[in-house]
Amino acid sequence: MGWQCYSLPVNPDLIHQLVTLGVVALVFVIFIKEWLSPDLAAMGAFVLLVVVGVMDPKQALGIFGSSAPVTVAAMFIMSAVLERTGLIDLLAGRFESLAGTSPMRTLIVLLTLVAFLSAFVNNTPVVVVFLPIVLAHCRKTGMKASGMLIPLSFAAIVGGTCTIIGTSTNLIANGIADDHPQMEPFGMFEVSKLGILFVVGSIMYLILGGTKLIPDRTTLSTLFDAEGGSEYLTQAYVTTDSPLVGKLFPETSLAKNRHLRIIEVIREGRPVPLALDKLEFSGGDLIIMKTRAAGVMEISEITGLDLTPQGELGLDHVRTDSAVLMEGIVGAGSRLIGNSLKELNFRQRFGVVIIAVHRRGVNLRERFEDVKLAFGDTLLVEGPSERMNTLFEEKDFVNLSKPKEQPIRREKAPIAIFALLLFMVGGALQPSLIPFLALAAVLITLITKCLDVEEAYHSVEWRVIFMIFGMLGLGMALNETGVAKVAALWVAGTFQSFGPHVVLAALYLLTAVLTEMISNNAVAALLTPIAIEIGLELGVDPRPLVVAVMFASSASFVTPIGYQTNTYVYGAGGYKFTDFSKVGLPLAISLWITASYLIPKLWKF
Repeated sequence: MGWQCYSLPVNPDLIHQLVTLGVVALVFVIFIKEWLSPDLAAMGAFVLLVVVGVMDPKQALGIFGSSAPVTVAAMFIMSAVLERTGLIDLLAGRFESLAGTSPMRTLIVLLTLVAFLSAFVNNTPVVVVFLPIVLAHCRKTGMKASGMLIPLSFAAIVGGTCTIIGTSTNLIANGIADDHPQMEPFGMFEVSKLGILFVVGSIMYLILGGTKLIPDRTTLSTLFDAEGGSEYLTQAYVTTDSPLVGKLFPETSLAKNRHLRIIEVIREGRPVPLALDKLEFSGGDLIIMKTRAAGVMEISEITGLDLTPQGELGLDHVRTDSAVLMEGIVGAGSRLIGNSLKELNFRQRFGVVIIAVHRRGVNLRERFEDVKLAFGDTLLVEGPSERMNTLFEEKDFVNLSKPKEQPIRREKAPIAIFALLLFMVGGALQPSLIPFLALAAVLITLITKCLDVEEAYHSVEWRVIFMIFGMLGLGMALNETGVAKVAALWVAGTFQSFGPHVVLAALYLLTAVLTEMISNNAVAALLTPIAIEIGLELGVDPRPLVVAVMFASSASFVTPIGYQTNTYVYGAGGYKFTDFSKVGLPLAISLWITASYLIPKLWKF
C-alpha cells in the first residue's frame, strides 16, 4: 500500500486577514513602546502589506489620492498664514489685555479664546502660540503656570471638534467617509452642534472644579529670575601656577562668591564628573560660570584664574556678552529627537549653554549631557539674544519664554481673512469641495505673499502627513482583506440585541481608550472604516458611528501622549504623567456619557 499525500486547503483570504491583523497589532505595539516614530511605523507597515501581496500595488496607490492628508497639509499652511499676518497674535494680545490679575478671570478668558480659535485653525499651532504668552503672564502676575497649561490643551482639543477643519482627526474621518460610496461628506459646521456642547461642558468643568485637581508644579523658567537684571556667561582657566591647584572647591574663594554659579568644569576636554564639594582643581581646568555683571570683575581679580577669550566648547563668543535665559520645548518635528546634547555638539552648534533638562515632572540639573532628547523635553537655555533667535528660528524648539519674534505682515491680514472665509463658507455650501477650497485658500495667500512658499513648506508637519498616509493604507488593507467586515459582523452579532445605541457607546469608548495609547490620527484612520461597516451590518445609518469615532479620537485627556497639544504642555508645565489622569479622567467619562446620549439624537440611525 503506497503512501498518499493529503494537503489541507489553504484559504488565501484568511491568510491575508491574519497577516493584516498581525501587522496592525505590531504597529500598535511599536506606537506604545515608541520603538520607531509613528510615521515610519505606519508607512513601513503599509509598504510591507503591499510587498508581501496582501494589497494590490495599483489599488494601494489610491491612498495618495485621499483628500484627508491634502486638507490637513493645507490647514497647517493656513495656520501659519494666520500667524504670519498677525491674526493669531491679535487674539493672543486680547488675552493679555482681558486676563487681568485674577486666576479665575484669566482661566475663563484663556479657555474661551483658545477654544474659539481652535475651531478654525489647527489646534496644535494655537497651543504653540499661547504657551509662551501664558507663561509670561503667569510670571508677571505670580500665578502658577501649571494651573493654566492643562486647561489650555484641553480647550484646544474640544475647540477643534467644533468644525470639520478644527482638528486633523475630523478631516481624516471626513475624507474616509467621502471616499465611501454609501456615505456623504460632512458639512463644514455639521459637527458644531455637538462640538459647542463639548466646549461649554469642558469649560464649565475646568472652571468649577477641574483645575483644583491639578497639583502645583514648578516649571523650569520659574526656578530662575527670568525678569531679573542682565546676567553674563563667563569662563576662566585655572593657570598652572594658580593657588587654586590642589584645593577642593569648598576651600576656595569661588565657593564663597554668592554672585556666581559654576555650571561645569572641563578637564582635558571632558567634563569633570564630580560633585562640586568633592572637586579638586588642577592646572588647565576650564571653569564655565554664570554670573551677574559685577561678578565678572570679581572673577578677573581672583589670582590664578585667566579670563581668556580662547575657550573650548564654542563659548568664546559669549564669554562677556549679555546673556538671556529662555525656556524651549523639543518640538514634534525636531531633529534633536533621539540624540543627546553631547552627540549633537549642542554648544558648538548653537553657541548657547543648557542649564537644565526637564522631563516627566523632574528637573535635571546636572549630568544631563547623555540624556537622549525626546518630543516634549523642556530645556533651559542661556546665551546671547542673537544666538537665541537663531536657535528658535529652527523647528527644533518651541520658544516658551516669549512669543516668537518674526516680522508680521499685518497689511496682508485682510487677504488671509478673505481666503479663510472663502474656504469656510464654500465648504459649508459644498462639502465635497473642501480639499479643493483648502488648496485655493492656500494658493491665494501664497500668491499674495501672505506667506512665503518656503515658509509654507516648512509649516507642514510632514511626519503627521506621512503617518496619515500610512494609517490610511492600513485602513484600506482592513477593508480590502475583509477584516473590517469580519469585525463589523462580530460586533453586530454580539451587540445587535442591545441596539445601535450601545454599539455607539462601546465604539466611542474603544476609540477613546486607543487614542490615549497611540496617535489620535492613527485611531481615526483605522476605526472609521470599521465604524462604517458596523453601521451597514446593523442596517442603520453609519453616520452617527463615524461621528463617535471623530469625537472620541479627539477626546484625549487622560494621558499626555495621545494628543500633541498634551505633549507640548506636559514638559512646559512640569507635570507628572498622572496629573493628566487626575484632571482628565472625570472629563473623559462625562464627555463619553454625553456623546453616547446626544449623538443618536443629533444624527438619527
